[in-house]
Amino acid sequence: MRHDKLERQLDLLLLLADNSTHTAQDLCEKLHISRRNLYYYLEFLRDAGFEVIKSGISYRVSRHSAFFKRLHESIDFTENEAIFMRRILEQVAGDNPLVPTIKTKLDRFYDLSIINDPVLSRQNAHNIEVLSEAIKLKQVVRLIDYSSPHSHTVSDRYVEPFMLLNDNNDVRCYEMISKMNKTFRVSRMKDVKMIDASWGNEDRHREVFTDIFMFSGEEKHRVTATLGQLSYNIMREEYPQATPFITQKDDSKWLLQLDVCSYLGIGRFVLGMFDDITVHGDDAFKQYLQSKIESMRQRMNENSNEENSKI
Repeated sequence: MRHDKLERQLDLLLLLADNSTHTAQDLCEKLHISRRNLYYYLEFLRDAGFEVIKSGISYRVSRHSAFFKRLHESIDFTENEAIFMRRILEQVAGDNPLVPTIKTKLDRFYDLSIINDPVLSRQNAHNIEVLSEAIKLKQVVRLIDYSSPHSHTVSDRYVEPFMLLNDNNDVRCYEMISKMNKTFRVSRMKDVKMIDASWGNEDRHREVFTDIFMFSGEEKHRVTATLGQLSYNIMREEYPQATPFITQKDDSKWLLQLDVCSYLGIGRFVLGMFDDITVHGDDAFKQYLQSKIESMRQRMNENSNEENSKI
């Protein structure tokens, strides 16, 4: 029985680490387990040091988890080495039967699927190499002909890149002209050139943070609350990634200490389970809840008045 459980845990890890995303339903069907057992297995992986990421309704394991890092250091290639190998394979004769197999393995494990188009793939790999080197050396770069879907413009951007994101598909930068931190898509850059200038705004660099409710932002707000048995169970079932932020106080109460980017997600949860939750902070979150409760009270009164006027 114990071996069956371990086998399912390993099968789950293999599914989550294949650079694809799987819904909870998909994982349950493939592993022939219940939703509750799936959450137990996900919690086991987190406790073992794996970074389990939930994007919307899908799950995956980050290859930046501590276990993979240790494994990579001992037997595997770095991302730059993998990109370099992928670029070499593009120049190998297409009749070599080993080339497609090696490409597929590299793409699957290192998420190098950006290299489907030979021209675009080489450019994207080049862009990532320059950005990675600039981050290491703390140098300014010029993003040449960056195509922005928001402003509908194509222009050069002078930025301080400080973090590659989303498996190197995006880069977090501080843009000097706008004096803002922005996330740029690597594939929208025609080219990247390193400038002979060092960072001058490192104290203004801000990482983007995504909370368990999938809201993103640069600022974090710490919410502290005591959960009863019902709200504790629902929080763990609906948001299993919250487990590391919950500690047991006694047999029927648990303390939640969680960073969020927006009060919308946590507010909806608290208001839905209001009788089973005691909110301790922060003060801004308490004010948010009070305003929501007052707004709901006014709406209820307005609806009642409208109903009475129809009678």
